[in-house]
Amino acid sequence: MRTARTPWYRAATALVALAAMLSPVAAGDPAPVRSKQSGAWSAKETWDAGRVPAAGDRVVVRSGHHVVYDADSKEVIRLVQVAGTLEFARDRRTRLEVGLITVSAREEPSEEGFDCHAAPAAPAPDRPRPALLVGTPERPVPAGASALIRLHHLAGMDKDSCPAVVCCGGRMEFHGAPLSRTWVKLARAVPAGASAAALAERPTGWAAGDRVVLTSTRRPAEGAARGSFEEASQTEVRTLTGVGAGGEVRLDAPVTFEHHADGNYCGEVANLSRNVVVESADPAGVRGHTMYHRHSAGGISYAEFRHLGKRGVLGRYALHFHLCGDTMRGSAVVGASVWDSHNRWLTVHGTEYLVVRDVVGYKSVGHGFFLEDGTEVNNVFDRNLAALVLPGRPLPKQLLPFDANKGAGFWWANSLNTFTGNVAADCAEYGYKFECRKAPDFDPVLPVRQPDGTRKPQDVRTLPFVRFENNEAHAMRFFGLNLRGITRPDGFGTQKTFYALNDALRAEAAGAHPDPRRPFWVRNFRVWESNWSFHAGTSGVFLDGLDVYRAEYGLWRSVMDRHTYKNLSFKEIRNKDLHMPFSIGPPAEDDETGKEYFRGIPGFVDDSPPSTVITSVARTGGRALVRGTTADSTAVKKVTVNGRDARATRDNFAEWEVELDAPPGRLVVTAGAADRAGNVEKTPHVGRVD
Repeated sequence: MRTARTPWYRAATALVALAAMLSPVAAGDPAPVRSKQSGAWSAKETWDAGRVPAAGDRVVVRSGHHVVYDADSKEVIRLVQVAGTLEFARDRRTRLEVGLITVSAREEPSEEGFDCHAAPAAPAPDRPRPALLVGTPERPVPAGASALIRLHHLAGMDKDSCPAVVCCGGRMEFHGAPLSRTWVKLARAVPAGASAAALAERPTGWAAGDRVVLTSTRRPAEGAARGSFEEASQTEVRTLTGVGAGGEVRLDAPVTFEHHADGNYCGEVANLSRNVVVESADPAGVRGHTMYHRHSAGGISYAEFRHLGKRGVLGRYALHFHLCGDTMRGSAVVGASVWDSHNRWLTVHGTEYLVVRDVVGYKSVGHGFFLEDGTEVNNVFDRNLAALVLPGRPLPKQLLPFDANKGAGFWWANSLNTFTGNVAADCAEYGYKFECRKAPDFDPVLPVRQPDGTRKPQDVRTLPFVRFENNEAHAMRFFGLNLRGITRPDGFGTQKTFYALNDALRAEAAGAHPDPRRPFWVRNFRVWESNWSFHAGTSGVFLDGLDVYRAEYGLWRSVMDRHTYKNLSFKEIRNKDLHMPFSIGPPAEDDETGKEYFRGIPGFVDDSPPSTVITSVARTGGRALVRGTTADSTAVKKVTVNGRDARATRDNFAEWEVELDAPPGRLVVTAGAADRAGNVEKTPHVGRVD
């Protein structure tokens, strides 16, 4: 998305907001149905019209009112504007058919489904936020109950903006019944024709009737790769008919393809079904999207987002965190499934400190997990699965002109984030892609949040990972991991084409060297059944652990400058372990940073503190269980919450918890970390719980 830094964007946004405020609804529209008191949606006494909202109504839940949505209705409400609280019942099956839901402090309804029609402001500390609650972290919609929101495009609505669910500075929560794991590895190979699969662990919460995906474990043949990528895919969807005590799942139909599992190289089975669902009512027609704006709150756990995303429309994604900065620190997307999206599964745009964990993405057009404009830092992508990413085209007016949108499981333009334990399978172009270039219409020097909370202009091409570790890619048509490297031209190109690309890559790499003491540190990356497994178009790479199996190439056409490699394993490589590496040449006389080459761990400098996010606070009987996540490039020494040391529940405090006293009233929780190099977090996370 273009950001508010662009003058025309600021002017256009102001005009949209002004038009919405002056004329929020079309002339002649019937008066909206407004709540007159708290109560049940299905009770006529709740509404000023003296009746329950009906098909075509525009509904306003007024500030200070708490309405419980308790209906299972097929009537399509045109609009629901939540200025108070709309909470879905947890003791039954609910369904809301609707054109647009907005969570906003304004009580005048607007049919704008993208830009907030009133600029979101920081909430007053003692005033309740407007809230849409489809479950909460402490009280999710339990198994046996369900909530379904179906988004309809209705006559007169802008098809590029609606249908949608949009949070404008309010609180928006989607929380379903938890699963112990959302995806698991196969325990052994599944032969073609089999109707059962043995899993490496038995997940709880999976049941007969759930929809599952078995990921492809074979790279498409070269001839098939030239045709339709989806037609050549071996990723398969089935329905569970049962789950055995030992972890075997039974399928409703035999699989068409073999799914490989041997030692470290195993495919996955992922569960797409959740009991909280947001979907487009007409996937073949005008699809919906969801988004959070700046100063919003809330999060997502174990909810399902299906058939969303507007094909070829900028900013209309299945899930979208839009220009939130650090105002949503503490929000997380955990255990969700996002599938059959026509425009990216989850987009993080101008947003920091978001935790995305155990999310299953299946079948997107364009990229899957996407960090949009190069300003995003301190986000955590942990144990997510990206399966079947289809090729797309560049989006109109996209901010980064060099993004060809060819289809990456994970795509980013600023590496100062955490990627751990993720798997990308069956992606059209890349498993993982870091792409950032200087262009006539793009300057990679951007305002980046610093550890002390200030912002400083930095060339984001040179910023290292917080952590990139234990990630995996398989069944890759082209690249497993591409770090600021070649963007493959359409078609396979000629040798002359690749030489020209090499020249361009050499010039781009020479224009932005990472600090030699802060390389792009890639740890324990596994890639199998791929074409070009690892490709780097940047200097300053420390590759510590690369496992390549059954690939065309291992290291392919990389800028072998200021690189250090260790712990490499190549098995069953069809062409070359290392293919035509080249150097960008010695540093220029005036290149001071280039004179100090990175030579491994002894030269590495850790002067950046960890970053911490409180992900949940559960209060019970005067106590509070606080959980969170901390990320750092090296070893975390401790995490402290309100002066108490937290207990690590995963290595390096990737997840942690601590129990605190929590007397009645507002609880303020402050969490920060220190690493073994002596760096102390300068801006600890401060959360407030009523």
